Amino acid sequence: MIKKTVIKSLPYQSPFLFVDELTHISDNGVRGNYTFKKSDYFYRGHFKDYPITPGVILIEVMAQIGVVCLGIFLLRDKLSDVKKPEIFLTSNNIDFFLPVIPDQKVNVVSEKIYFRFNKLKCKVHLFDEKNQLVCKGFISGMLK
Repeated sequence: MIKKTVIKSLPYQSPFLFVDELTHISDNGVRGNYTFKKSDYFYRGHFKDYPITPGVILIEVMAQIGVVCLGIFLLRDKLSDVKKPEIFLTSNNIDFFLPVIPDQKVNVVSEKIYFRFNKLKCKVHLFDEKNQLVCKGFISGMLK
């Protein structure tokens, strides 16, 4: 139940919500997934005749699942229906290895490095549906 509550608390909506499901969440990390749709707006102009998911969108998926969802979970006792989380990305360092194409499901695995003074830093990996590493790195954000 807490997983669905976390997703409902996200400050995003379509077409910029990149979380379908959380499969695990704890004080130390989170796992979740998202499936890209062929109709997603960014495919129309990103590589003629061979659409691939822009790297910035892959980072956004990693950030939404790996940092924002985890941050909401960590702040769960301080949030309410009235008091929504404010989240700001502060830094990322991501290495890319494989492309993601339309209609592909990706899985995010995030491990908390630290959470102090409302700054959350995570080590985040993104895998394709064959469990191949697509990209990995570190993402930090401030939570309020």
